[in-house]
Amino acid sequence: MNQRSSRENRIHSSEIKPYSYYKCIIPDHFNCVPMHWHSEFEINFIREGSAEFICGEEKFTSSAGDIIITQPNVMHSIYPCSDTRQIYDTLVFSHEIFGGTDSDRYISECIKPLINGSMRIQIHITPEHHYYSEFEEVIENIFACAKGDTPQLDMLMRSELLKIFWLLETEAETYTDIGETGENIRPALEYIAAHFHEVITIKQLASAVHLSESYFMNQFQKHVGFSAVEYISHFRINQVCKALVSTKKNVLEIAFDCGFHNISNFNRQFRKIAGCSPTEYRKRFAVAQK
Repeated sequence: MNQRSSRENRIHSSEIKPYSYYKCIIPDHFNCVPMHWHSEFEINFIREGSAEFICGEEKFTSSAGDIIITQPNVMHSIYPCSDTRQIYDTLVFSHEIFGGTDSDRYISECIKPLINGSMRIQIHITPEHHYYSEFEEVIENIFACAKGDTPQLDMLMRSELLKIFWLLETEAETYTDIGETGENIRPALEYIAAHFHEVITIKQLASAVHLSESYFMNQFQKHVGFSAVEYISHFRINQVCKALVSTKKNVLEIAFDCGFHNISNFNRQFRKIAGCSPTEYRKRFAVAQK
């Protein structure tokens, strides 16, 4: 299989700096975050607005003040709500930021279970949570450290991240059977990411996951929140948006590169998902960058 997949290829951490910080605005900076996963932890802190989140088995609409924490290798996505945007801070970090070795009991008993998924923590923390004031203070400190970006602040960030997970593990659940977490449709997501520029059929996707077409469509809708056809359109439009702001190719060429072979359908799908024409999208991003 082509090495491109919905496992995210971006490198978020290194031995020197085991995290990356992003200031994000949906749909201004990018139209959506399609379903994907990565080996790092992720924390999102919603500053303004709302969006539709899917994290593992949970689906919810975010609001200002929400904290969303995603464990490694958990499938997750973010899609904009109609007529609104979401401004949020994101920290993606490797478990290596916690330091220690496998022989340290806090690593083996508290951190490792979060990485392998045998322990599940609360994903969506809202201002109604009984520990929210503590969470908010620590989260603000974490993002202040990330923005400051110095070795000294890295030390403080480590301690604050440990505090977050200490708070979360007081309510964590241990799983011996992860059950239906969408694992069975991951190969279909990988197939779409590798072949989005080609014609993709439900038969091909069902074959990739060794399911009947009807059962596959049911499972895909359940775990991704869209039908497979809708997801393919969103994935392709997201690739178009990236190309519009990162290349000087004309719109028609980008559309064909991203799997659209009918220009009227492409224009209709782009306006439906992005809320404007491709040319307007490129102009808006250019203005936003000035």
